[in-house]
Amino acid sequence: MSSANDLHIWPPEDQADRRWLEELWQREWGGDIMVSRGHVYRLTDLHALVAKLRDERVGAATYRFDGVGGCELMSINATLGGHGIGSQLLGAVESEARAAGCQRVWMVTSNDNIDALRFYQRRGYRMTAVHSGAIDAARRIKPTIPRVSEDGIEIRDEIELAKDLE
Repeated sequence: MSSANDLHIWPPEDQADRRWLEELWQREWGGDIMVSRGHVYRLTDLHALVAKLRDERVGAATYRFDGVGGCELMSINATLGGHGIGSQLLGAVESEARAAGCQRVWMVTSNDNIDALRFYQRRGYRMTAVHSGAIDAARRIKPTIPRVSEDGIEIRDEIELAKDLE
């Protein structure tokens, strides 16, 4: 087991980091397009952080500043479980948001994403809105969004979570 001190998080440094991010987004998100609350974002146009454990890339987060005092977390992925990578990436995004003067971090997830709902609520995030039918609308923009989760839950709604920064 490695220690948290072995994990380093920073913006993509070179073309190899950017290629790795694009491969991660393709595998995890079906491409570099993200639809959130009816808006289309290219992940390549957003801020990103890459987590490396020793010399291996093991996670990434993308986010954007919303222009009204918030930071929207667009994606977070850890490719290696049990090392606190997701938690450390989230903490790094929160630090970036604080440094940029943001008062809160928020994100949107789909109604079937029970793991994400658990993850964020354990870290102080609260549900602030449910956008009924939002995934149905997003699917018209990004048809690769599945209709049913691996758990058999119909994917239809967006759930918004937020955390006020101190």
